[in-house]
Amino acid sequence: MSDHLIVPSGMSRRHFMGHLATSAMAVPAAHLIGALEANAAAPGRSKPKSCILLWMAGGPSHMDTWNLKPDSEKNGGPFKPIATSANGISICEHLPNVAKQMKHLSVIRSLNSKEGNHDRGTYMMHTGYTPNPTVVHPSFGTSFAYELGNRHEGLALPHAISINGPGVGAGFLGMAYSPFVVQNPNGKVANLEPPAGVDEARMFRRLSMMKLVENNFISQRRGQGSTDHDAVYNKTVRMMNDRKTKASLSLDSEPKEVRDLYGRGSFGSGCLMARKLVEMGVTFVEVSLGGWDTHAGAFDTLSNRLLPELDKGMSALVADLDQRGLLDDTVIAWMGDFGRTPRINQDAGRDHWPRSWSMVLGGGGIRGGQAIGDTDKDGVDIVDKPVAPMDVIATMTQAMGLDLGTQWTTPRGRPIKLVDAGTPIKELI
Repeated sequence: MSDHLIVPSGMSRRHFMGHLATSAMAVPAAHLIGALEANAAAPGRSKPKSCILLWMAGGPSHMDTWNLKPDSEKNGGPFKPIATSANGISICEHLPNVAKQMKHLSVIRSLNSKEGNHDRGTYMMHTGYTPNPTVVHPSFGTSFAYELGNRHEGLALPHAISINGPGVGAGFLGMAYSPFVVQNPNGKVANLEPPAGVDEARMFRRLSMMKLVENNFISQRRGQGSTDHDAVYNKTVRMMNDRKTKASLSLDSEPKEVRDLYGRGSFGSGCLMARKLVEMGVTFVEVSLGGWDTHAGAFDTLSNRLLPELDKGMSALVADLDQRGLLDDTVIAWMGDFGRTPRINQDAGRDHWPRSWSMVLGGGGIRGGQAIGDTDKDGVDIVDKPVAPMDVIATMTQAMGLDLGTQWTTPRGRPIKLVDAGTPIKELI
């Protein structure tokens, strides 16, 4: 059990890296970074795991993806189930490539998240907690980054990265652990190059001046915010001066056939970037695919855009991780804000439904090829093995190699657990 007080004092890695960042333009700093990387990857050191979250913003329908009900006359919908590489498990016909990878993945078909509002559902599925006005909880991804990121001392990349969306922040753990956002994986990542017309020497002088101001500000005990601000700038400077970092945040050098395999849309490209990032050692990457709030015209939107894009990117990611020997060290989660109503509304869509829906887990030692729980023949009520969001986070936490008793103390002295009353799903671990 760990109990971290998140208000640092004295000399720490953060302060040390700040001094390193001040001289980031100098050649000796580059040599030191290389030495740290070599030390982090030295034989005998256990490799920390990574996590990729495929976030379906808007709330995907379990009835049209992972738990079709073709025998339901009132709720079934137009899509047909197809067999998969996992014995006895069928999924939507519009996910044929994912179907080939289901031996590596397991479906949870009995999730009850209780929150049917987009913001509240997003918060709960990222943290396991109901929103609370007295505390902002960290997402499980930033929690993993906070706990595991320091095992990659030489990594210039942030330990939490969000692609195609802002993700959910680190709450009371501080801004330094919030996700670095890549708005468009097909474009150039902003702020990784000096401003136009600013040469190396001038950039160094600017950084030195800023560092002087920052240190003076922090020395006046201005709180966690100023310290985190300093840490974020230090990390950014290191990223600007690290060729491997820049390469991992660009898809320009990827072969055409690889780009085509993943798909060249923002989601497929984000999945490819996620693979590159976990290969580099990033702890947590979230890749968002929006548009799942399908209150009207759902089946056209799903069959013509969302499901084909998901099918390409997700299947390529799982297959690529497996082929590269990375799947056992990378937890993959597929989820959204909540599910959608089994009932089809008058606009050929489905509405918000947190009561009984599906998500997917795999990789990182999580057993694949299984279906956990189920709903009745109309997809309405859970009839087997109900699962709560905190159970999902407990399962992922254990798969990541973290202690289920992990807790922190907020700056106000309040103890908060990473996993609160959640139980790992025994069939998956």
